[in-house]
Amino acid sequence: MKVILLEDVKKVGKKGDVVDLNDSYARNVVIAKKLGIEATSKALNDLKLQNKNADRLAQENYEAALELAKEIEKIKVDVAIKTGSGGKTFGSVSSKEISNALKEQFGFDVDKKKMHLPEALKNLGTYEVPVKLHPKVTATLKVHVSED
Repeated sequence: MKVILLEDVKKVGKKGDVVDLNDSYARNVVIAKKLGIEATSKALNDLKLQNKNADRLAQENYEAALELAKEIEKIKVDVAIKTGSGGKTFGSVSSKEISNALKEQFGFDVDKKKMHLPEALKNLGTYEVPVKLHPKVTATLKVHVSED
């Protein structure tokens, strides 16, 4: 019996896969536990439409990430940090502070978890911070750390 999986099933397949199972296992386990449905022509057509829609959404997200990456590459974010005598800084600049400054200065709402700081920004100067906007798109954001 052919079954369309609605969830991942160990040793059987992943969500959205069409698998051929033993009739008793399909009816008594997979369909009974709502892990899958019988692969009728209507169900297969619905699955095809869902996959097409998911592909279209993924392409739109990718294109939006490319556009945002182009905009981010053009700008330079200024972040102020408190300094003492001799230019010694107190603390460091975190990705949360960079994210907040990016939103305040330019209106871009980028999650702090998408910024990958190689090390803490403890000194004054300009740094390049990679921002992963999409699995295939990474932008480089210029961050200028100045005295407060």
